[in-house]
Amino acid sequence: MKMIIILCCAVLITCSSNKSKSGISNSEINMNSQQKTEAAKLAEQLEQKGISDQLVLKAIAAVPRHEFVDEEIRGAAYLDKPLPIEKGQTISQPYTVAYQSELLRIKPGDKVLEIGTGSGYQAAILCEMGAEVYSIERIEELYLSAKKTLNALGYFPNLFYGDGYEGLPENAPFDKILVTAAPVEIPQKLLYQLRIGGWMVVPLGGRGGQKMTIIKRTGKDAIEESEHGDFIFVPMKKGIEK
Repeated sequence: MKMIIILCCAVLITCSSNKSKSGISNSEINMNSQQKTEAAKLAEQLEQKGISDQLVLKAIAAVPRHEFVDEEIRGAAYLDKPLPIEKGQTISQPYTVAYQSELLRIKPGDKVLEIGTGSGYQAAILCEMGAEVYSIERIEELYLSAKKTLNALGYFPNLFYGDGYEGLPENAPFDKILVTAAPVEIPQKLLYQLRIGGWMVVPLGGRGGQKMTIIKRTGKDAIEESEHGDFIFVPMKKGIEK
């Protein structure tokens, strides 16, 4: 029994933000008083918009979103809107990040695969929630930038440069899978990397808009689907990009 407890704790420390002796995380150290206030207000706004998962709200208030965007637009970091990042990509709107995270229903220690690391902000939120995070990014520059930012803030998820459609079969099965770009159809390889009883949160649909969908794997070849609102994401692409 003691051995199990020690192993579980090790997993959480690996992904979650490092804590100092005072209990303050590295991420919090990177926020001045104004930024802490703005992050807390952002969490309050999201709660008013319907986000109720306290793990999600605490993570939104704790993660320094300004560290994931260019310095010249950091003044807008705690507004509830998407912002541009490298390679013509965006950091998602905080509400979207919070909504997808809430649909995952994370429990500390859950093994989560994220498809599309992007800036690394969503991975930081999942780490702050206590998940064991695996994240894959198809654009090498974003992968390298996200890794640098996350590690500097004390977050150490398992990051990979590769094709999100392929997933990470060598690290499967996963309790949850989060897809942050829009495939037209369910990525079958990802589906089979879920444990039975696990689920995927994915925006399904074409360029005109998508339905946020939960796909539960209920058996070896059985799934259940449910839709949770309309969203617009960039299309999910195959392959890798330098």
